[in-house]
Amino acid sequence: MTGQGREGADPSGRLLQGEGEEEALTSPYRDVLCDGRWIGPHGIGRFASEVFRCLPGARILECGKEFLLTPADPLWIARQIMRYRPRLYFTPGFNPPLKSPCPFVVTVHDLIHLKVPEESGVKKWAYYNALLKPALIRAKRILTVSDFSRREILEWTGLAPVQVQVVGCGVGAAFGPEGPRWDPGYPYFLHVGNHKPHKNLPLLLSAFSRSKARQSLRLVLTGTPAPELQETIRKRGLTDRVVFLGNVGEPDLPALYRGARALVFPSRYEGFGLPVLEALACKIPVIASRIPPVEEVAGEMVLLLSPDDEEAWREGLEQAGEDPDFRKERAMAGFSRSRLFSWEKVGERVGEIVRSALT
Repeated sequence: MTGQGREGADPSGRLLQGEGEEEALTSPYRDVLCDGRWIGPHGIGRFASEVFRCLPGARILECGKEFLLTPADPLWIARQIMRYRPRLYFTPGFNPPLKSPCPFVVTVHDLIHLKVPEESGVKKWAYYNALLKPALIRAKRILTVSDFSRREILEWTGLAPVQVQVVGCGVGAAFGPEGPRWDPGYPYFLHVGNHKPHKNLPLLLSAFSRSKARQSLRLVLTGTPAPELQETIRKRGLTDRVVFLGNVGEPDLPALYRGARALVFPSRYEGFGLPVLEALACKIPVIASRIPPVEEVAGEMVLLLSPDDEEAWREGLEQAGEDPDFRKERAMAGFSRSRLFSWEKVGERVGEIVRSALT
């Protein structure tokens, strides 16, 4: 397993290698430098940690977290490449080097900073168009997580289709129907994710405030609310019906899913929609927006609603909260769908692409 054990670390302790020295010497990934600074409690972080496990012997760069996604980062990465002289640089995120003497592989999960006006801006536009796009043209390969994101990347860059490869996302073995269930003493709908504008939480809160479900269920969300979101909750009269859990570690997520009446996922834009897959694997129903990535992941196994139709969301919440047949049928159908996804398959695809980029 890379990026976990301390054997093979350089004297600074900042660059980690595979646990076994023999494994590192014989691995086809021994000359690959990976950007491990992305590892963390978020979608790209989960992707990074899972994929690195499938690249035994690769060198995982963990120093320099303070530079990640700053104006100095592309130059800093270029210096690390010059320092360690790998045959290939691989990043699980969208941060290419300014220059590189070796081939590099970049992962672009989505184009949210270009497609969602509330999350864009002059600096982000400059980063994507002045740095990222030219770098993707120079990259050996670009990875992404859905056919939807691939189409957007190809349209934006004008690259040949072969340059952008879909590797997807997976669900870990811990996410299953058997195991502890979180029981706070009340039934609840669950939302897992951040609170950025594309998550469409104002619509969810409005629909929940108007639904009969608010009488018997609460809405539980991961994360900590910003003042604006707290004010929306107050105006909707939901102060005692909405619960925030703060940062929830991955080990605690399965129990949280299992205890929920349903996952609610009203996003307007996603690159993949990992919480949908994790909820299905834990055999709970999902109510989600009808957007292309979610349809790719879940098909028709979840209740898909327009992210703009508040009335449909109100009705969906009531149905999920009151109809036991709805919960049973949706949970069974979605569970079988989730078995098609695994991090092992994702890792194998990434490994194949990395090996081909080395030749």
